[in-house]
Amino acid sequence: MAGKVGLEQGPLDARSLEVAEKELRETPEQVQQSLAELKELLAADTTLRFDTSDDFLIMFLRPTKFYAKSAYDLLKRIADFRKSQADILKGVSPLAEKDAFLNTKVLNVLVDRDQHRRRILTMNIGDAWNPSTLDTDHFFRVLYLIHFGAMMEPMTQVHGAVIIMDFNNLGFKQARAFTPTFAFRLLTFIQKAMPIRLKAIHIVFQPMLFKMIWQLFKPLIEEKLSKRIFFHGKDMKSLHKHIDPQCLPRVYGGEKGEIDYGSAEWFAIFAQHDETVKEWQSYGYI
Repeated sequence: MAGKVGLEQGPLDARSLEVAEKELRETPEQVQQSLAELKELLAADTTLRFDTSDDFLIMFLRPTKFYAKSAYDLLKRIADFRKSQADILKGVSPLAEKDAFLNTKVLNVLVDRDQHRRRILTMNIGDAWNPSTLDTDHFFRVLYLIHFGAMMEPMTQVHGAVIIMDFNNLGFKQARAFTPTFAFRLLTFIQKAMPIRLKAIHIVFQPMLFKMIWQLFKPLIEEKLSKRIFFHGKDMKSLHKHIDPQCLPRVYGGEKGEIDYGSAEWFAIFAQHDETVKEWQSYGYI
C-alpha cells in the first residue's frame, strides 16, 4: 500500500487552488458573492433545511462552478432524491452499515489519486460480489456513504473522482441483481443528486454477459455521462490512456502493487464521522 487509508481534509495547496480558479471560477471575491447569493436563495425557501455555514455550502458550489442558482437547484435535487428514496436511506450511517463494510470487498477507494488528483473508486461487481451477502439496497447505502467521504475532502471537491467498474468473472448471480429499480436509483443519484465532479467511469474485464446489464442502464444514461463512460475489457493499455499506470494497482496493469486494503479499513475512517453523516441526512425538505 503506497498511500494511506484516510480522508484528506486539509486546505487546498497552490496547485489545487489554481485548478479551482481556472475550472470552477473560484476566487475570493466570487466565493463571497456566491455564498451570499446561495444563502439568500435558501433563506427564501421555507421548504428546505440545510446547514448554511460557508464550509458546507462550498461543497455544493464547487461542483456547480460557483453559480449560486445551480448550487441551489442541486440542493433541491438532493432533497428530492432523499424523499423519493426514503425507505432505502432511512437510518443510513457508517455504524449502521458496519457489517457491509467489514464483511464484503465490493466497494473500495484507492489510496492513490490519479495523475489529475482525482479520487479513484473501484466497484468489484463480478464474482467478488455475492448479492446474497450484500444486496443492492445495502450496496447502494455503502456507495452513498462513500460519497459523503468524498464531499468532506476539499481536494476531491475541486478535482473530482473517477470510477472503475470491475466486472471480472461476472455471472448470472450478479447479473440478476441488476434490476430496473436498482439501475434507476443508481443513475438518478449519479446524474442528479451527487455533488461530486464525476469525471469518468471506466468499465473493465466485462464479459459477454455484461451486454445484458448494459441494455438495462443505457436508456437511462444522459448525454453528459455517456461521454464519460469508457469500455476497456481486458485491455489495460486502453485504461492507461486515461489513468497513468503509476497511479494504479497491479490488477489494472499498474505499478502500485497489490491492493491490501478495502472497505474494512475504510470503515474505521467513516465511523469517526457517524454523527456528521446523521446530521447531513437530516437535511432536505422540512
